[in-house]
Amino acid sequence: SPNGTIRNILGGTVFREAIICKNIPRLVTGWEKPIIIGRHAHADQYKATDFVVPGEGKLELIFTPPSGQPIKHVVNDFKGAGVAIGMFNTDASIIDFAHSSFKYALERKYPLYLITKNTILKKYDGRFKDIFQEIYDNEYKS
Repeated sequence: SPNGTIRNILGGTVFREAIICKNIPRLVTGWEKPIIIGRHAHADQYKATDFVVPGEGKLELIFTPPSGQPIKHVVNDFKGAGVAIGMFNTDASIIDFAHSSFKYALERKYPLYLITKNTILKKYDGRFKDIFQEIYDNEYKS
């Protein structure tokens, strides 16, 4: 899609900000500054592989490094039909997302909050949290 092409050129970070017009009444009357949502729109569901599981069987996730032993995880033992998805992201892309988020927040003089589901996706979203924290501690903390 054209949006996907633009997202990939921009490194996957999309910032969305409400357009505030003085002559259009706001639903929240005391709202003076916009809430800006920065979204990491690289890989994840955009480059995921999903499929319909046709019936009973074992779903496995296997990572095969160039040298060494493959890492294998059983995702689910299906008792019947269902759906499955394989999703990924890269440290390089998460690092770019962190820098663009910190720089945007500093430029706009707004606070930055990272929202994840790292209580559920401990490794996946936890990686975002850890990388953001490391970059903040090493490069942006004053």
